[in-house]
Amino acid sequence: MPDFEIISSLRFDPALPEAASRYSTCYPDPHKTPYYLLRYHHDRLIAAARDFEWKDALPWLEQDLKSFEQFFDASIPDRSKAWRLRIVVDHNGRARIEANPTAAIDLMTLFIPSLHTTPTTPVWTVYVDPESTSPSKFTTHKTTARDEYTSARLRAGINSPTETSEVLVVNPNDEIMEGSITTPYFLRGHMWVTPPLSSGGNAGTTRRYALSQGFCIEQKMTRQDLVDGESCWLSNGVRGFLRGQVVLS
Repeated sequence: MPDFEIISSLRFDPALPEAASRYSTCYPDPHKTPYYLLRYHHDRLIAAARDFEWKDALPWLEQDLKSFEQFFDASIPDRSKAWRLRIVVDHNGRARIEANPTAAIDLMTLFIPSLHTTPTTPVWTVYVDPESTSPSKFTTHKTTARDEYTSARLRAGINSPTETSEVLVVNPNDEIMEGSITTPYFLRGHMWVTPPLSSGGNAGTTRRYALSQGFCIEQKMTRQDLVDGESCWLSNGVRGFLRGQVVLS
């Protein structure tokens, strides 16, 4: 019996449907849902269950998107507020939703950066893990087996999920894989680039969104390619897109 579960974290925001409809040509369907990138979260869970060969979980996960959304609906304590949601699914297809309050944000941060100017959110400090992490299914997919990420954060001095700090995890070939809780993007020439999945990182939902809209391309990045003080973008399914600054010293 597996001793882990597959997960995905996303934002519920009652103001999202109006904003998504306003930018409907560059935001994926469904536009009227308050769940950020709902279809992409649905897809990533199915992909993880298939890769782990969880055949008993697939019938529940492969339900239609409307039924999937209704399952989330039952977990929202107050639909007038924003929530951080985490869906947790075990190998038998038993699922639960963990809902926690989350701060209001500038909704433009939920859209790819090419649609707006730099948001007025804090710039995150971005460190690089001095140790390497070996790529595996547990780095490709998001699961509850996150000890390697927790260790990387602690080595960087990040002790709380509320800190505006991130650490980049690096594979044994010194290639940047991803951030511990975000996908990173770096400006190279006139193009934003993000590490390819072949480097071992997570197939994130905002990563898929950014690639689908042409905001970035995939390109291998090594520890040595990073520049102290350079600006970057970070993204995840709860906070959207955030500005970062690399600190190497």
